[in-house]
Amino acid sequence: MSRGGWHLRAGTVVFAWFAALVVVALGHRFVPMSGWLLVHLLGLGAASNAVLVWSRHFADALLRRPPATSRRPEALRLVVFNAGAIAVVAGMLGRWWPLVLAGSVTVAAIAVIHAVILVRHLRTALPSRFGETVRFYIVASALLPLGAGLGAAMANDALPGTLHERFVVAHAGINLFGWMGLTVLGTLVTLWPTMLRTRVAPRVETAARHGLPVLAAGLAAGVAGTIMGSTVLAAAGALTYLAAAVYVLEPHLAEIRRRTPTDFATMSVLAGVTWFLVSAAYVAVALATAPGWTAAAGRIGTATGTLLAGFLVQVLLGALTYLLPVVIGGRAAVQAATVELERGAAWRVAVANGGLVLCVLPVPSLVRVLASMLVLVALAAFLPLAGRAVVAGRRAKGTPSRLGRPEPIPARRRLGVAAAGLGVVVVAAAAGVAADPAAAGISTVRAEAVEVTGVTTQAQVRIEGMRFVPDVIDVPAGNRLVVTLTNSGSDRHDLVLADGSRTERLAPGDSATLDAGVIGSDVDGWCSVAGHRQMGMTLRIRATGAHAPDAHADHAAATAGTSLAAADVTRSLGAEPEPDFVPHDPALPAPTPEHRITLAVTESERPVAPGITQRLWTFGGTAPGPTLHGKVGDVFEITLVNDGSIGHSIDFHAGALAPDGPMRTIDPGQSLVYRFTATRAGIWLYHCATMPMSVHIANGMFGAVVIDPPDLPPVDREYVLVQSEMYLGPGAGEADAAKIGAEAPDLVVFNGYANQYDHVPLPARVGERVRIWVMAAGPNRGTAFHVVGGQFDTVWTEGDYRLRPGAGGAQTLGLAPAQGGFVELEFPEAGRYPFVSHAMVDAERGARGVVEVHP
Repeated sequence: MSRGGWHLRAGTVVFAWFAALVVVALGHRFVPMSGWLLVHLLGLGAASNAVLVWSRHFADALLRRPPATSRRPEALRLVVFNAGAIAVVAGMLGRWWPLVLAGSVTVAAIAVIHAVILVRHLRTALPSRFGETVRFYIVASALLPLGAGLGAAMANDALPGTLHERFVVAHAGINLFGWMGLTVLGTLVTLWPTMLRTRVAPRVETAARHGLPVLAAGLAAGVAGTIMGSTVLAAAGALTYLAAAVYVLEPHLAEIRRRTPTDFATMSVLAGVTWFLVSAAYVAVALATAPGWTAAAGRIGTATGTLLAGFLVQVLLGALTYLLPVVIGGRAAVQAATVELERGAAWRVAVANGGLVLCVLPVPSLVRVLASMLVLVALAAFLPLAGRAVVAGRRAKGTPSRLGRPEPIPARRRLGVAAAGLGVVVVAAAAGVAADPAAAGISTVRAEAVEVTGVTTQAQVRIEGMRFVPDVIDVPAGNRLVVTLTNSGSDRHDLVLADGSRTERLAPGDSATLDAGVIGSDVDGWCSVAGHRQMGMTLRIRATGAHAPDAHADHAAATAGTSLAAADVTRSLGAEPEPDFVPHDPALPAPTPEHRITLAVTESERPVAPGITQRLWTFGGTAPGPTLHGKVGDVFEITLVNDGSIGHSIDFHAGALAPDGPMRTIDPGQSLVYRFTATRAGIWLYHCATMPMSVHIANGMFGAVVIDPPDLPPVDREYVLVQSEMYLGPGAGEADAAKIGAEAPDLVVFNGYANQYDHVPLPARVGERVRIWVMAAGPNRGTAFHVVGGQFDTVWTEGDYRLRPGAGGAQTLGLAPAQGGFVELEFPEAGRYPFVSHAMVDAERGARGVVEVHP
């Protein structure tokens, strides 16, 4: 088989992994472990196959080795490698660690064989100018087995303490900066000037030869520090690696000055290398400043998506864009294939990188979603274009080629196309802001006519706890006000004024300056983080000497967006649900052997009673969030992904561990891993722990974890009922924090919807034994759970049995907020048995349902 034919066939494997990546990216909401899967479809699948194929190709070329007489051994190694990669993916999705281990061992073995072959070829080769760069491939291949081993270890739930988080960081560092990063740095020595069609700069070889040992030393120090738990050593290693990478890449600037990148291949590679350096710097800073390994793993996880999309995908697509026409062979074929691959080059590069920049900036969630979609479109366009290039190249084989080089696209036209791409990104950002202006802090108020004095008033305001100090600023009417805000608190805050001006969200210790403009009348200010305003984070700007405000305008502003009236709630409680209503499934899910779960925080409009919807904050798309079920000794690993528009967190009462890291608040777009071992039985609450907790819980951020007591006897049916209160804001709005503070709920519900089990009863049969788990999620009220017409012969609450079958019985299960337990009973005859909270006002607010018992 010819060299070109071999690379085309091997390339189909890379394209297949890319295609799978695009499919998962499009349907990630419906794919389990989609974040992990996206990373490994790219890194373990597409990129690793490309490295194995092309590093061997470049090594042979650099060492001046003749083409292999047979490709069968190399093809066999690729088949075995992909079998191992598929085993890793299948084992993770199927929660079967032995398959993950077998796949990891297979991947590591092929990497070792690849390294041994390269070492043998280097030793037997004749001296060549660039032969030393093959050592980059050898070191990279030697690192992959360690990365694969750490990956397999991470998949095992038995890792103690923070070892799992440290393995996550080390695994990412080895694979991304070692296996991938060293390969790219070594390849660029000769490929980059070849792509630019210019000579190699004078210092490139020397920098590569001297830089490789430092790169390896920095990577070794970083990984060793991570595994040993030393953030100082890990950060020092990362900084050393970054400095060495800059040293290796710096000589290439002379090549760029000599020949400016103008085509997709060179622009994409240049953009990718830029992202590589930025991401390496981010990792170094994250390790140096993280308060612990849980936080460090979360920060590295945040950077991984950007690193892969920005660095790895762009470098890989740029290199393949250059190499694909070359392996097709023939001048006319190369020209025809290149034309296809260059379609929309400047637009694709501009959209991909503009979108990536939006993804890492603190923009509203909807803007980030639209930007990520644009990035996917820009990068995935390579797949159909590559197919067209292969077809065009084969058709052009044997035809006369155009003499000379093709005319370059004029710089003005390239800039125009790139500007159009950036324009698309800007339009998408504007559309996201327009669709959700509140997330961007946009509002309007009536302007007051005032004589401008030309004087500026400077005000210093600091945040202490949940207060602005001072909370009143007097400004002469007509003066311009400039506020310097310093966050001296322990949480993120901002300052929003009623005229729409605002600061960004400030981390503890940060400061910002807000130009409030000319003050013509009194202006209210507040912190826009949910519930903070109701907790007292308000500020008043008083215009001294101004005219009295318009009382009618103030009344209109005060009554705009008011919460639902009591009459609306009363009508709802007596109404039927919508025809397509589907109740929250109350059945206790079966326990699973492994508990590796991704919970995405989302904001969505959901019905909470007939005719009433609210914009809820949810774990996993439902309120309450999914019920988790296991036994004592089980390890739970929950990846929390914040797809909302404000900061959120999660607190699992079922775990006993220091809250500093896993329960921290994460900003929109961030994620963290919460790992705990269930050491005690019970039905445990989990909830958002971001202040004010009452608002976050009342707005839907809660759920239950059921850990079976040892030797729990089987029953015929098991149900889970999570009781909570609802403090209704405006229709389709969020919870009313003032009602929460006044402890005045509009609804009290089981499993998130008023009276839902009145309309769709829980089924049972005469003589069946029924166990009902009950959790009082609050945030403020407990429950007195009672089944009308039934008697409990078993009561278990807060870790112990209160009643066992015998002569006695119980009529209620009394729970304070955040407490839980279960009751068991049998129904003596067919009929409808209502269940309620026997705090009757709460039953009348929606905390009731029916068990329908059939003969």
